[in-house]
Amino acid sequence: YRVVLYNDDHNTMDHVVSSLLRCVPSLLATVAERIMLEAHTTGRATVISCLKEQAEYYCERLQTCGLTATVEPA
Repeated sequence: YRVVLYNDDHNTMDHVVSSLLRCVPSLLATVAERIMLEAHTTGRATVISCLKEQAEYYCERLQTCGLTATVEPA
């Protein structure tokens, strides 16, 4: 499964990057920045692909930070 992050008009780019790093500890800062920019420019970006339970966990954590995220089959 993959966690998908969507662009929104409410969160700053810095907030998105820091939330990604806090919620998905395996991400590097450069990867978090790339994910944020991809979501910003294309409307959505894959954050991580993993097992369903992990994906749901990461998705919920991102949502608690005010980000829009979903889980999709990979």
